[in-house]
Amino acid sequence: MVEDVVVATVVAAVVTASFPFYVYGAWYIINQPVVTWDVLVHHLKFVVTGLALNTVPVVFWMAPRLFDNLSSLTALHAFFGLQAYAMLLFGFWGIVRIFQAKRGADLYDDPDQDVSIDELHENMGKWRTRLRVGVFGYVFFWILAYLVGVARYVRWYSIL
Repeated sequence: MVEDVVVATVVAAVVTASFPFYVYGAWYIINQPVVTWDVLVHHLKFVVTGLALNTVPVVFWMAPRLFDNLSSLTALHAFFGLQAYAMLLFGFWGIVRIFQAKRGADLYDDPDQDVSIDELHENMGKWRTRLRVGVFGYVFFWILAYLVGVARYVRWYSIL
């Protein structure tokens, strides 16, 4: 069987590799003057890849081992990680509603319409705020969970 330190190192590398996908996905969508369907799909390819690189190790390696390795750092790491996913879910409900409104107005296929996104629905401002808070919260708690995870890794495997 593969030693724990090898698996932990691979998991740490995979989770670390997820962050550039998030950054590029965010950078790409922010720098687009108009979000068309192709822009949205390109953005989501990177964000979903980052989420997969992060979530697969959490579900299949970290979560099953949580109670076997329980300590204060483990609990803090799990708390921040759960908060990150809670914020992601919070933002998800905003993006679903924005997507529905933009799709209903055909703004993904015909983005040249002279319509402000805020005019599509009376709650658009709330949905956009929810999306921003969710994304910011996810990244904030992801970074905290990541830093605690690195500290756990260094302490558990006596790296330093």
